[in-house]
Amino acid sequence: MPNSDPACNEFDAQPSRYVVGIDLGTTNCALCFIDTAATSWSTETFRVPQWIDFGQCESRETLPSFHYELTSDERSAGYRLPWQDDVSPTCVGVLARDAGHRHPGRRAASAKSWLSHEGVDRTADLLPWHGDAEVTRLSPVDASARYLDHLRSAWDHAHPDFPLADQDVVITLPASFDEVARELTVAAAKQAGLSRVYLIEEPQAAFYAWIDRQGDEWQKSVQPGQLILVCDIGGGTTDLTLIRVRAAGESGDQIQFHRVAVGDHLILGGDNLDLAIAKLAESKITASEEGSTLSPSQWDRLVQVSRTVKETMLTTDRPDQYTINLPSEGSRLVGGSIQVQIAAEEIDAVLMDGFFPEVDLNSTAIAGESGFQEFGLPYAADAAITRHLAEFLNTHRRTGLDEQDENDADRPALVLFNGGVMSAPAVRERIVTMLSRWFAGDDVDWKPRVLDSPRLDLAVAQGAAYYAGVRRGHGVRIAANLGRSYYMQVADHPPQGLCLIPGTAEAGQRFRAEGHPLELQVGSPVQFPLWVSSTRLADSVGELIEMDRKEASPLPPICTALVQGKRRQNETINVVIEAELSEIGTVGLFCVDTQSSKRWRLEFDIRSTLETDRDAHTGTGEAAGIVDSETVAECAAAMEGVFGDRSGAGSLKPNQLIKRLQTITETHRNAWPPSLLRDQWQFLFDHQQGRRKSAQHESRWLNHVGFCLRPGYGVAVDDWRVSQVWRTVHNKLAFPAASSRTESMILWRRIAGGLTAGQQAQLAAPWISALKNGTRKIEAHEASEAWRLIGSLERLAVHDKVTLGRVAIQALSQKKHEKIRHALLWAIGRLGSRQPLYGPLNGCVGSSEAAGWAESLMRFDRSVDAGAHDSVWTLALVQIVRMTGDRYRDLPVAIRNEVIDYLVARSAPTHSIDLLKNVGRLQSEEEAAIFGDSLPLGIRLVR
Repeated sequence: MPNSDPACNEFDAQPSRYVVGIDLGTTNCALCFIDTAATSWSTETFRVPQWIDFGQCESRETLPSFHYELTSDERSAGYRLPWQDDVSPTCVGVLARDAGHRHPGRRAASAKSWLSHEGVDRTADLLPWHGDAEVTRLSPVDASARYLDHLRSAWDHAHPDFPLADQDVVITLPASFDEVARELTVAAAKQAGLSRVYLIEEPQAAFYAWIDRQGDEWQKSVQPGQLILVCDIGGGTTDLTLIRVRAAGESGDQIQFHRVAVGDHLILGGDNLDLAIAKLAESKITASEEGSTLSPSQWDRLVQVSRTVKETMLTTDRPDQYTINLPSEGSRLVGGSIQVQIAAEEIDAVLMDGFFPEVDLNSTAIAGESGFQEFGLPYAADAAITRHLAEFLNTHRRTGLDEQDENDADRPALVLFNGGVMSAPAVRERIVTMLSRWFAGDDVDWKPRVLDSPRLDLAVAQGAAYYAGVRRGHGVRIAANLGRSYYMQVADHPPQGLCLIPGTAEAGQRFRAEGHPLELQVGSPVQFPLWVSSTRLADSVGELIEMDRKEASPLPPICTALVQGKRRQNETINVVIEAELSEIGTVGLFCVDTQSSKRWRLEFDIRSTLETDRDAHTGTGEAAGIVDSETVAECAAAMEGVFGDRSGAGSLKPNQLIKRLQTITETHRNAWPPSLLRDQWQFLFDHQQGRRKSAQHESRWLNHVGFCLRPGYGVAVDDWRVSQVWRTVHNKLAFPAASSRTESMILWRRIAGGLTAGQQAQLAAPWISALKNGTRKIEAHEASEAWRLIGSLERLAVHDKVTLGRVAIQALSQKKHEKIRHALLWAIGRLGSRQPLYGPLNGCVGSSEAAGWAESLMRFDRSVDAGAHDSVWTLALVQIVRMTGDRYRDLPVAIRNEVIDYLVARSAPTHSIDLLKNVGRLQSEEEAAIFGDSLPLGIRLVR
């Protein structure tokens, strides 16, 4: 993460010759600049050299935000850009966008949307989403860095004496980006070699571009008291911002702009419109075959064509209908292509009525899950942008009102449109019509004035360059306070937050919540749950506020273990929290020792932004129940009797421990809440030397550690606990006994959800060779646990899952593996699952491979007496074939129907069959069976 200390970001070098603005867009990037050595400063657009076709290089005003890995034939042509010494295996820009039409599995897109996706590890290599197997994967950060690197290289080639790394660069991002996305944007810039980087929010940049276009006439276009709405709908996001016009100067004859409100982050934009048109076209193509869908490759091509349909059919001189031509696949479709016609009225119904319906001002956005699951992105549940706009204005239109403001200052008198979607006249007109209906009142002729924006594709980059000039003291500055207040949660039930940074904060300010010191233990993991609010802008630093989800949203928690030199690890210190808003636009939080003033930088826990780790923030695990301290002490004494130094009448044998603990708690261990489980884990870890007493002690210690820490996440700082276990146990068993080896495999299986991909690969490596090649004889019991461990490692590479799954399926029909058939089926179900319990969605085995596994399971079941394996056989099929709503993971309809008929004939549970017909959730007993253990109270596995 970049350091947010202003001292580290106030560059010591001389002012740069150029100031540069970069629009790092979802669909297109652009670079604009100002030559500060010129007599009269003006904003210019840099034309970016790029391949627009094989063998054809041109300079364009925008760089499409697409990354493409060339095929071997394409690479052999030897094309290189002017600044490249060697042929690159990849490209970005126009060629990447267009070549992806032919080979969609080689193209990465929408990196910006992924950069803000809190449901994935944004630093993980996951793009292209469901790409071709041989294509190198990139993280959203890497893909963003590739676009920036291309811009830097192109600039440096044109300005060899003034490299971009030495210029002040302002990069734009959505106003609603969370703090992780902001810091990762800076990380991408540094990866691309850009260190003098500042951030600006896109709506502000668009407004700066409007000011720039007005020249000296801008003050004639606005007047104090007016409210300005910036409506920015781009390829991937919708951003809403309100700016107030206020009088300034001693006589009030000057004007200032104050940004007063920012909308919630919405992954909702042009991409969604493309998907809606594609859905419409697909329904027409497959109308004759109920339930059928296009193949993923056809769907990819259809989505690309739909972008052209959208751009054509939202113009004023559009045709009455548009004909889509799509290449056919397979023998079912005769001829070289499929044709489908879409009428203008149908486009209106899908786009205008679907995304921009006429709604009332008191409308609120619908909560839930988006119907679009195509690309793994968390699209907004409610596609109606006008409904989001109504809710935003209802919430914020009076924010920042002064007593002297006019009565109608709560309605947007001026509107500035930005983003590619707003280039459609029909969309602009619909929004203006809605604003007129909402705010006209008795003045039936009233409507907001639309500020001119002739180049929506360049406005953000132009505004960013202008802002870079404002930082040098030229131009008009928008008084943009932070617009968001930050809180640290310090109490539960109800949650209370301590205000750390007020919404009125400005860049460079520091804050210290001195009224509420905290007592922390050195060397122990601590968590700081954070909240952010864009509505509570008047709260002051140090104020305790009740956190209401209608007013505030949780951020990824900050986790740390404080280390202070060689002090004893059990020492406690008093600390306060300091916060700052850096000059580059990121938030910094520090834990400060009140005595020594030593400061620790607190880092956002990116892994806790994963869908499966959200419980660590919401506290559902902890909320499952707290056990009284006396009971906890008795449990500790019982474990002391096994693993401590004490001996005599009070000591216990290892095999007596669990029974004793259940007697103390008067409950079965499956009913112990996470708080008690993690307390027991801490005691076990503090007494880890006790496992070295005997093989029986180690076996019981390993078993109970795994049980107490399962499933490896769900409680605050579980990632720290898992890392401690890894360092202590992996390759460090005290006894060579089979029981220790077996229990260690059970331990790793239980906490697999908290292991990294690298750790899982290390666990799997020795077994992949042994199980695949039969290089050594493995006893049935050990082989059974090895297969269960393998199946639980959802972060393994897809090719390893395929290899292991095939080995397991082959072993099913072999008599010598009859004793481990239950474990084989369990592992096959996990390896081929359409919906991982915790792993990344792009880690799923391909649908064609999974279809083969399903057919094999049905075939083998007919030739082998399933007997006691019947339920696990059914569950394996359900995992492999269940519906997800994502065509890249879902199996073909024909295969699913075959499995449905097969399960019906075997009288499988109704719910199991329903999961194959519709998108649904596992029941608790199914979830526990798939996990392979009971689940701690309050913790769920499945998204």
